[in-house]
Formats: sequence, structure tokens, C-alpha cells
Amino acid sequence: MAWIYALFHSLMVLSCSCGSDLKARSCSEVRQAYSTKGFSLVNVPHQEISGEHLRLCPQEHTCCTSEMEDKLSQQGKLEFENLIEESSHFVRTTFVSRHKKFDEFFRELLESADKSLNSTFAKTYGWVYIKKSKVFQDLFIELKRYYTGGNVNLEEMLNDFWARLLERMFQLINPQYQYTEDFLECISKYTDQLKPFGDIPRRIKVQVTRAFIAARSFVQGLTVGREVANRVSKLLL
Repeated sequence: MAWIYALFHSLMVLSCSCGSDLKARSCSEVRQAYSTKGFSLVNVPHQEISGEHLRLCPQEHTCCTSEMEDKLSQQGKLEFENLIEESSHFVRTTFVSRHKKFDEFFRELLESADKSLNSTFAKTYGWVYIKKSKVFQDLFIELKRYYTGGNVNLEEMLNDFWARLLERMFQLINPQYQYTEDFLECISKYTDQLKPFGDIPRRIKVQVTRAFIAARSFVQGLTVGREVANRVSKLLL
């Protein structure tokens, strides 16, 4: 396991500090080093012992015991887990923070655009627009749904918006006439050929599509990054 390598240095210090000098049979230095780590000295020998039964310490004459191996192993694992947690926590919080800031910023832009457009049209066309404002409300609802990951085809949605807007504008410009649903539907079918809004629909479609695809991809990327950091930290542990 990966955390075992974090123990290696400590175990070598405790087990080999006395073994390097054949004349030094006392475990006083090991006992001192072991004590500084907060462990009890109850199971620490005063003199070197055989290490043939040990798993990590050298299996020669040593001051290390099985109990010491277990305690150092547990401590090494805990320290390694804490190190991984601290590192991955920074990455996770970075992704969460960036996601939150961008999401708030983009949603505020949408809300501001929605309110600004509604206010402008309401002042220009008054009650006539207010009665027909649902087409704009639906547009922003669908844009928000796309941004949050909804199954929305941007191109089809925008085409539908301009077709519906043509119907509403045709009625606003000619309020003295009454039009049947079939007539209005016929007009909307020929929006591309009639081009009542000139080149504006095409340019707006290009701009909106680029902006929203980039925004959704970016915010989804931040979410995926956070999830990957979570999974990696768990795998390492």
C-alpha cells in the first residue's frame, strides 16, 4: 500500500539506529525517538532483540517490535491520508469556488437581459406587448434550461422563437386586423424566406449558440473536475 512508504524512514530510524553499531546494544535513542511521537514506552525494549518475526523492520538485531510496527504503521497511514486529504481539499474547493462564481455571474447576466428586454418592450408597446410577452419569457426559460444541462436544441429553439415572434409582431404592427391561427402559422413557416428581421436572427443565433455552448461546457467542466478530485482522493486512500 502507498502509505507504507511514508513509514519507511521512521521505521529505519527506529530499527537501524542501533543496528548500525554492533557494540551499541542499548535502545535508549530509539526509546527517545519513539516517545517524541507520543507513543508509550511500555512495549519498547531497553536492549536490542531479534527481528526475525518483523514485517517491516529489518529482521536482524533491532529495537523494533511488532507492537511498534503496528503503531507506526497506523500513524503513517493516518499522516498519509491527512496529506492526501489536504491536497485534494484545496483542488475540490477551487473547483467549487470557481463554479459558484461563474454560475452566479452567468445567471445574473441572463436575469439582467430578461428584465432589460421586458422593460424596453413594455415601454415601447405598452399593454399590447405585455399580452404577447410569453414568447420572450419562454425564450429565457429555454436558455436557462439549456445552460443547466437540459435537453434543449439551441438552433431549433431559436428558430421557433423567431417564428413565434414574427406572429406576435405581425399582430402588433397591424392591430386593426384579426388573423386566424392558420394564417399566423403560415407566416411563421416562411420566416426564412420572408426575412422580416433581416440578418439579425442569423447573427444572434451564432452569438447565442457560441456563448451558451461555451458557458455550459465550462460550468460542466468545473463540476467534472470536482468529482474527479473526489474520486482520486478516495482511490489513493
